[in-house]
Amino acid sequence: MRCESRRKKTGIPRARHLHVVGAVCAVVASAALMTGCGGEGGKTTAAATKEAVPIPPATPSDGPSGSAQLTEDQTARKELLGVTKVTFDKAAATAVGEVSGSKLAELDLKGLDDNDNDNDESKSPSPGPSGSSTVPEWVAEVVEKDGTTHTVRIDAISGKVIQSVAETDQDAGDKREMADRIARATQTPQEAAKVATDKQKGTVTSINLDDNDNNALVWSVDVVTKDWKKTDFEIDAVKGTITREKVDRD
Repeated sequence: MRCESRRKKTGIPRARHLHVVGAVCAVVASAALMTGCGGEGGKTTAAATKEAVPIPPATPSDGPSGSAQLTEDQTARKELLGVTKVTFDKAAATAVGEVSGSKLAELDLKGLDDNDNDNDESKSPSPGPSGSSTVPEWVAEVVEKDGTTHTVRIDAISGKVIQSVAETDQDAGDKREMADRIARATQTPQEAAKVATDKQKGTVTSINLDDNDNNALVWSVDVVTKDWKKTDFEIDAVKGTITREKVDRD
């Protein structure tokens, strides 16, 4: 009887011990399971790892419009147009306004290393491209009704007339030819310039009324585009249509 009583008493503490151990194991297993399943802490760790990976900087690429890609002629155009303030149409209006009753026959934007720039004291002292003392100019030829031609030079920065002189070497035949040419041109230089720039967006730097190789009267128009290339147009001076187009890629 005593032995049985002792076995029953000793059995009670062992059951309690097993119950406590089981509860502890369940708690530990539950904690391990939550950690392994990747809760919020797992996401933070993954994000931190992702942020730690360095992102290489973008490598800059040299586009076709970069200064290193420009030719010598394109660079000269860029510098010249960069300081030119007077547009083609304003220069044209100034030129014909200088000689009463005249019409424009030619207008060119000069500057940089042009040989026709002289040391006339009436020229503006404004700085030219690349710090040069040469001032960019519009040089125009305007023609009176009788064919008398005048050369008008206009400061392309200030818009002021530098010089206006009549040609002294024209004979009667030269005057008749110029008068006839002006009379036959039903398209104005402004209209011809618009035809050219509607086809190729850009800046008009030259326009000239002359007969082409086929003896057709045309306006020759030069347009410099935003990539500093030049397109030469021939516009029929009567019909207003493009008869020739050539891109100068230099």
